This record gives sequence, structure tokens and C-alpha cells, in this order.
Amino acid sequence: MLMQAIFAMASFTAPEHIGTTPHPMLWLIPLAAAIAIVYKATKLPTIKARTFLKEVVVLSSTIIIVMAVIALALCILGWLITE
Repeated sequence: MLMQAIFAMASFTAPEHIGTTPHPMLWLIPLAAAIAIVYKATKLPTIKARTFLKEVVVLSSTIIIVMAVIALALCILGWLITE
């Protein structure tokens, strides 16, 4: 049992490498959806399927769009600094 606990704790010491190519960035979509689901589940006073789904889609889309705009702004800023 002790060895299993040690191996479980050791697995959290080395982070998983996720590159910056477009393919790994697709993991942002389920991450944004999960954040929106949890947030809306805690904030809506009554949860109805249609309203909940609409709110989750709007919030996750907003998160993705804002992250894309920030990424674009950082790329432009980096390009301006290096040129």
C-alpha cells in the first residue's frame, strides 16, 4: 500500500508536456466547457435544460474567444518586440 501511495504521489511531480502546436490547443475546448458547466451549475438559481445549455454554450464560447484574442494580442506584441 505504501509503494502505491509513493507511486501515485510521484506521478504528480513531473508535469505532462503539452506543446504549443494547434493540435494540443484543442484541449482548451473541453476545459472551457467544463469551467462553464461547473460555474453555471453553481450560479443559476434553477436549472432547466434549455436555459442551462444556452448559458453554458455562451459562457464557454466567450471564454474561448477571449483566450484567442489574448493569444493574438500576445503574438502581435511578441512580434513587435522582436522586430
